[in-house]
Amino acid sequence: MEQVIMNNLNYPILSTVIFLPVLGALLILINRRSWETLTKWIALGTSILTFIASIPLFTHFDKTTHKMQFVERFSWIPNWNIYYFLGVDGISVLFVLLSTLCAILCVLISWTAVTNKIKEFYIAILLTTSFMIGVFCSLDFFLFYLFWEAMLIPMFLIIGVWGGPNRIYAAIKFFLYTLVGSVLMLVGIIVLYLYSGKTFDILTMMTKNYPYTMQIWLFWAFFAAFAVKVPMWPVHTWLPDAHTEAPTAGSVILAAVLIKMGAYGFLRFSLPLLPEASKAMTPVMLTLSVIAIIYGAIICLGQTDLKRLIAYSSVSHMGFVTLGIFALNTQGVEGGILQMLNHGVVTGALFLSVGIVYERTHTRLIADYGGLATEMPIYSSFFMVFTLAAIGLPATNGFIGEFLILLGGFAANKWAGVLACTGIIIGAGYMLWLYQRVFFMEVNPKLHGLVDMNVRETIALLPMLILVFWIGVYPNSFLSFMHTSVQHLLERVNSGGIAQEAQIAKNIMEVIR
Repeated sequence: MEQVIMNNLNYPILSTVIFLPVLGALLILINRRSWETLTKWIALGTSILTFIASIPLFTHFDKTTHKMQFVERFSWIPNWNIYYFLGVDGISVLFVLLSTLCAILCVLISWTAVTNKIKEFYIAILLTTSFMIGVFCSLDFFLFYLFWEAMLIPMFLIIGVWGGPNRIYAAIKFFLYTLVGSVLMLVGIIVLYLYSGKTFDILTMMTKNYPYTMQIWLFWAFFAAFAVKVPMWPVHTWLPDAHTEAPTAGSVILAAVLIKMGAYGFLRFSLPLLPEASKAMTPVMLTLSVIAIIYGAIICLGQTDLKRLIAYSSVSHMGFVTLGIFALNTQGVEGGILQMLNHGVVTGALFLSVGIVYERTHTRLIADYGGLATEMPIYSSFFMVFTLAAIGLPATNGFIGEFLILLGGFAANKWAGVLACTGIIIGAGYMLWLYQRVFFMEVNPKLHGLVDMNVRETIALLPMLILVFWIGVYPNSFLSFMHTSVQHLLERVNSGGIAQEAQIAKNIMEVIR
């Protein structure tokens, strides 16, 4: 196949990375004695092995080609022309690594925080990890949809079983929002399947030219699924509830990986499959992105709950991601992809940090804190770094992502770029104000005697700290993965734009005649 490079390793690396967590979940399941310590060590060992197994994706990746790499392709259901088809390119490979890293951190941070149904909890974490990786690797639409939907089940349980007081409401709301959007996407997939000669092969579909009207309808069908996952305004309301009620590990998965799947869907499917519609809908998408940036930032100013504030900040930050993607230029798209990675690192770290202090105080109300820097200096230092990264301080990862997005945004639409800058200003305000109220001011008497971070918690946050400065100081080590793939994607979109203009001209001539 011209669009792929067959696996240059001697083993199926993508299948290994996808199904190692499933194997770990099975080992936990058959542990009939339900030894809590053994369950935790199996989960931790499995997540570490999965991360190690994913490292060759980083070290053996060929950055000079846009073609899919580490490909695995086998006939699965011949009657429907369905294949077990896996592969990654410069757009997806980094998110596989992020998913495997987050699995380790989620296990570590839950070590003492989760005290009931421990066996079931770690099974849910491992299965969620497996399904998320599968989404980023799937090149068959049927397989992709299976992973996309399967992921909802363990995530629904993580929120609904191990969440806060309103966990049932938050879990059902999360499930219904994402399920309704996914059903509309399924309709779009079936239409593409029939129009493409009854194939679910995503790469084959990308070689087809679909009618403009059909593209518009399909764009909105996919939008229903991807916009909810991002989440874009106004279908974002499930996110604050899910984040607030979810256990720390659930919030980390949601923030670091799950909501990236919506933006990934726009990149992988909407732009290359529906280039004409994507260009036509660009003004709408830029508008929605700017609204999300400003709305999310303003709402953060009024929050009293730590997790809810960080959740609404995700709405604002992901608005930058969609702004970059639909700027439809190299700086914007690459900035959007990098910012997806950055947001996963920084916001995931912030939720980890909130979980650490919540385990000690059992409160997330900002008013219950104050003077925490005196009681927990190491913790305060970590939180300060992640706060500065969240507001885009130079030399942190947040800066380079937002800088590239704004470059692309200004090139695409000057007003979009100007308005997005206001979101950065407001973002700096609410994050610094949050830090002041929690870590400075007068020490709350209830906080006296708090124990600072232990070794396990430090190990959980340390990888995120390293990535903040690694990406911030040397971003090209990550940007270089996506250069060729993004260039190829934009060529596809722009050629679609040319086809659209030609079709419009043809329609005008027919009307004149």
